Amino acid sequence: MSRKPLPIKIIDLEEGMPKVEQARLFMQRELQVARQQGYAAVKLIHGYGSSGVGGSLRIELQKELQRLVGAGGLKSFIPGEDWRISDEKTWELLKRYPEWKRDSDLGKANKGISIVLL
Repeated sequence: MSRKPLPIKIIDLEEGMPKVEQARLFMQRELQVARQQGYAAVKLIHGYGSSGVGGSLRIELQKELQRLVGAGGLKSFIPGEDWRISDEKTWELLKRYPEWKRDSDLGKANKGISIVLL
């Protein structure tokens, strides 16, 4: 009998205002931990550059997520701006995990997050 996955784990990559490389390493470690803990998905909070820094964290971390998906290390990821019911990947996820419909960022086009499918 397979175990029901845990709800989305939230990982705040902005905390402490890390440099891109620090955030990338932290993200990789936390994704591995979340997988080991039995989560099916993670909500990454990376910000989108509203502080005037230019959004380098968001851009570089999403590039890394894309690389990990391509290498088979992740199933997929959904940028925050696509985290809405009308998005095909989001809808497939919500059909499997209807409790995620209560996520506060769903449908808000929040560029400061990414949903990662482990």
